[in-house]
Amino acid sequence: MNKETPTHVRTLLETESADWSQQDWDLHWMARALALAETAASLGEVPVGAVVVQDNVLLGEGFNQPILSSDPTAHAEVVALRAAAKNVENYRLPNATLYVTLEPCAMCAGAMVHGRISRLVFAAPEPKAGVAQSQETFFERTYLNHRIHVENGVAGTAASQLLSRFFQQRREQKKNDKQKPMDNVGTE
Repeated sequence: MNKETPTHVRTLLETESADWSQQDWDLHWMARALALAETAASLGEVPVGAVVVQDNVLLGEGFNQPILSSDPTAHAEVVALRAAAKNVENYRLPNATLYVTLEPCAMCAGAMVHGRISRLVFAAPEPKAGVAQSQETFFERTYLNHRIHVENGVAGTAASQLLSRFFQQRREQKKNDKQKPMDNVGTE
């Protein structure tokens, strides 16, 4: 937990968990996913974090790492699902909730269906590639043999701000990188 953790989340994490509502737990687990997203950002990956929880027990967690792992499937959700499945020694995760800081893409949504996740909670929408609500409502497709309950907006502002800062810094870095060769022209 850092100074950017929203006050209501910091207050919640300092209280006794036995008295928590589902909304309190949602904030708690999303705070963990946000911390994982910050780890991804610090490593140069798009800041997305995910946790898989069952009965308010952490089963698995992950952050975006396709660049670090040279694996195009190493999205936060897939990493968390793999860790959870390995932890329970079963590829099915019934009655589990997946918390993620960004609306899932098609690949991750498919993995959740195959893993039999019961509930998805995501923080920020992904207008370009999100399939829970932004580009389509994948989980409502009638051909799917499993239904996932979807909720959104939990700590959405914090997740959106983290993503915005990351991409702003990336744009500034690219701009600076383009200007560096020009700075050296004529000095040789």
